[in-house]
Amino acid sequence: MSGQRVRSAAVRRSTGSIRPPVPAAPQDSVPLWLRSSAGWAWRLIIVAIAVGLVVFATAKVQLVFIALFVALVFSAVLRPVVNIYGKIMPRALATALALLSGVLVIGGLLTYVVASVAGQWQKLSDQFATGTDQIFEFLENGPLPFSITVDDMRGWIEDGQQWVQDHAGDIAGTAFEQAGTVVEVFTALALAIFCTIFFLARGDSMWSWFLNQLPSRMRDTWKVVGGAGWYTFSGYTRGTVIIAVTDGILAGVFLTILGVPLAAPLAVLVLIGAFIPLIGAPAAMVIAMVVALAADGIWKAAIVGIGIALIGQFEGHVLQPLVMGKQVSLHPIVVAVSVTAGTLLSGILGAVIAVPLVAVAWAVYSQLRTLDPPMLDPVDDEDLDDDEEDHDDGALEDENPVSVTAPAVTAGPTTRPTSRSTTQEPPTSTA
Repeated sequence: MSGQRVRSAAVRRSTGSIRPPVPAAPQDSVPLWLRSSAGWAWRLIIVAIAVGLVVFATAKVQLVFIALFVALVFSAVLRPVVNIYGKIMPRALATALALLSGVLVIGGLLTYVVASVAGQWQKLSDQFATGTDQIFEFLENGPLPFSITVDDMRGWIEDGQQWVQDHAGDIAGTAFEQAGTVVEVFTALALAIFCTIFFLARGDSMWSWFLNQLPSRMRDTWKVVGGAGWYTFSGYTRGTVIIAVTDGILAGVFLTILGVPLAAPLAVLVLIGAFIPLIGAPAAMVIAMVVALAADGIWKAAIVGIGIALIGQFEGHVLQPLVMGKQVSLHPIVVAVSVTAGTLLSGILGAVIAVPLVAVAWAVYSQLRTLDPPMLDPVDDEDLDDDEEDHDDGALEDENPVSVTAPAVTAGPTTRPTSRSTTQEPPTSTA
């Protein structure tokens, strides 16, 4: 009886160990490249949606965004001045004195421009009248394949006056809209100055407070990201100011030497144009050429255009690498695409802020990324041919090998070298 129980228990154990076969998992029929592409596609879609939401939210509070951007620009430019003043006076007083210094510089520059225009107005009127007559003479009797007479110009002026009369209501509405825009400009400027005061006086403590609100594991990352972004933004802003002032001084000296009227206002125009990448300098050059053309003729206008173009080349190839250095390292193609996209999105404002925003984004990405080993330089065809010739020569040498001496392996106190032959003899040993 006990033996039967033992056998039945053994049968149960043996049958219990039997499991039904597990069906094989179905193989995925989707190619690996398609799965990888789909993964990248939905990630890029999410990033595009996030960027679109940021742009949409910024457009809704555009006035606040502009004010904060201008405040950061003012802070980047005036911070070195505040640090210098702060060595001999309290931080608050240093901030106030730095802002006052900036207002005095800008106000003095505008006063000088207005005084220059007012002092040369009568002379400019006579020169422009003479230059305009020369231009009309050239257009009417010059070597051009077409001619424009004074009667044609008068007809165009009359048509313009008639168009203004017909659209007086629309022009008045636009004027009221522009008045609202002027109010918004002063509001943004006031907010920017208010924020600048706090950024300069207590910027470090404000940044420390922000970091303390984050979890401790994220603070180091944010500190690195914020430092890289501010380093790039401040370097771009200060470098742009230095380059703009240098361009304005060079243009003013050049136009003064040539005797072009309105040299000081045109120099200020070149200075302002330097803040708009790619399109600012050419626009200033065209205006300076028009003034020179109306005052002194076509040859003086050509000389002005060539001179300002050379100043632009000096800026791009000497000043920018020297002043900005490695703080802003963007390829010219990236700058061109950024300015174009910013212009399409927000006009002149987008053209001004596009490059610094892209530079900051690239600086942050450069701090967060992990670089893989670089690729090897591509090998030229001539190098490949040389390598093939070297390989062929080596193969020819292998066909006629030279005999080598193989060391003997010893198992006793004495050794015997192997014989020198084309084949290696087995090692010998002494018994």
